[in-house]
Amino acid sequence: MSRVRRTLAATVTLAVASMTLTGCFEEASPHDAVRDFLVGWQSNDYDLAASRADGDPAAVRKALADAKLQLDAASFRFRIKSLTVTGDRSRAEFGVEVDLGDNNPLWTYDSVLPLHLDGGVWKVTWSPSVLHPQLKEGQRFAVKAEPKPRQPVVDRGGDPLQQDTFLYVAGVVPAQLGDRAEEVVKQLSQITGYAEDRLLSRIRSAPPNETVPLITFGRTRYQSVRQKLAAIPEVKTVTEKQPVDPADPKQIVGRVSALTPETEQKLGGPQRAGDSIGQSGLQQTYQGYLTGSTETQVIILDLTTGEEVASLQQWPGRQNRSVQTTLDAGVQAAAERAVSSTRTSALVAVDRTTGEIRAVATRGLHQEKDALAGKFPAGTAFSVVAADAILKAGVRTKQKLPCPAERTVGGARFVDAGQVTGSSPTFQENFAQGCVTALASLARRVNGDDLAKSAKTFGIGQPWRLPLKSFSGSLPAFASDADKAKAIAGQNVEVSPLSMALVAAAVGSGTWRPPVLVTDPDAPDTAAEVAPAPQPQPQQLDPQVRKALTAMMKAGAQGTPAQAGSGRVYGVASAAAGKENNAWFVGWQGDLAISVFTRNYDPAAVAGSFFAALGDSP
Repeated sequence: MSRVRRTLAATVTLAVASMTLTGCFEEASPHDAVRDFLVGWQSNDYDLAASRADGDPAAVRKALADAKLQLDAASFRFRIKSLTVTGDRSRAEFGVEVDLGDNNPLWTYDSVLPLHLDGGVWKVTWSPSVLHPQLKEGQRFAVKAEPKPRQPVVDRGGDPLQQDTFLYVAGVVPAQLGDRAEEVVKQLSQITGYAEDRLLSRIRSAPPNETVPLITFGRTRYQSVRQKLAAIPEVKTVTEKQPVDPADPKQIVGRVSALTPETEQKLGGPQRAGDSIGQSGLQQTYQGYLTGSTETQVIILDLTTGEEVASLQQWPGRQNRSVQTTLDAGVQAAAERAVSSTRTSALVAVDRTTGEIRAVATRGLHQEKDALAGKFPAGTAFSVVAADAILKAGVRTKQKLPCPAERTVGGARFVDAGQVTGSSPTFQENFAQGCVTALASLARRVNGDDLAKSAKTFGIGQPWRLPLKSFSGSLPAFASDADKAKAIAGQNVEVSPLSMALVAAAVGSGTWRPPVLVTDPDAPDTAAEVAPAPQPQPQQLDPQVRKALTAMMKAGAQGTPAQAGSGRVYGVASAAAGKENNAWFVGWQGDLAISVFTRNYDPAAVAGSFFAALGDSP
């Protein structure tokens, strides 16, 4: 709960607290003094509280006000536990709840109000122990806060997917400010936009002889304010290394920035200067794990020496941890190299036996929004999925299937680019060469339900779960032969590069599996009380269909640039289609299945470059 909300809640309960304290007793007793003192303390009416104590009113008022400042407390709340009277002496036991603010935990403890009769009036016997049983004269409260350094996002081998870079942390030593604390804070607020009261409260609540980090800057921001900070002699700036400079795939790993006034309250735990916040990708999704929360401690200090004399309460904060991904730095490097010669492309590589994402590389497209979550026409690359239903319908791979320049199916007109040669090509040859007119003609051989069932088997439209945005694909309703023909030709089917890489993996392994990007932790939300929805179950392909598809995809890659490297490549390419000349290659080599999406470029050439780069890796 934010400081404002908690303070409001405490204010609202004052009336209830007052009635409770008043209604606890039915006969003459010290209850009026107890009520007024605690209600005055809780409501910041320190005059009321001081009027019920036997100490110097100015000293009592100052002690109560200082306690709130020293704890940087949003509120105090009290609950009477017992009241006993023995002659002219009384003892009220009460519970204290202190809201330390800034998303810190609540601090609760028990204390005692000793009272005595003074001229027939009950008075609180004042001493610092009223504030806390362990507080003595010459001592004060303080709050120590220690932010935990950010943990890295790592690849499947445990190596960081970002490099250390420097953040700049400006801070002060409270004891060195003298009477300039408010002036220093005012200047810092003007430079940075942070609220003066929040900066000042952090200074006043901190141990006076320790450096209090106040504001964190990234390099660019720091350079812009460096001279202004240098003009404030009490402000010292130190550099801190944090793992925030992302390695490839940069948009999947995500950017990190220094804490700002706008982002300070977005973090999930008590934060201080020195912390950082994920702005995108996995850094943002797993912010709660990567940054953890600040360790907080309430202590008592000796006013003369500044030394700590007691630790009253400590909260270790949520333990932060690395985020383990399935990405592979070597595979990623090969993918980056493969797309480097294109202007618009995306390559996604997955482990064909597990569905784990090994690399995501793009040029001119966004790695998350396009490679994982993009919605692109599938083209004849979708014939891999459609062939599952077609083969089950009894069409043989060697069946003769003309490839005319034009064909109409159910009123829908199809035009082929003319790659298939020969007078009587087979289904397999038309599949391998992507003859649109031949493939579309098979719409009458398969019903819509079977086509939809095959799409589901290959994960199209399945509700898989990834920590980043992704798209599994979508199908239209198959109300006519035209609808089916367009689907077989991939004209009314939308897919993402990720979904098509999983299609290739399904043929390569014999089982479709949902994608995996992060293996630890299990879910992004650190506070989730409900287990995340389960992933879709793996779907096993019909062994005979898989055997036929494997042969068809062997033929599809044969003689193409995809075979540029060593080792057998299986796959199928779609011809460039539409105004944007979109094209696909979908296939696998060894343990890696890939999909390549390009515009105005041969996707098979990108695939070949990728597999060749893998072969060149040490």
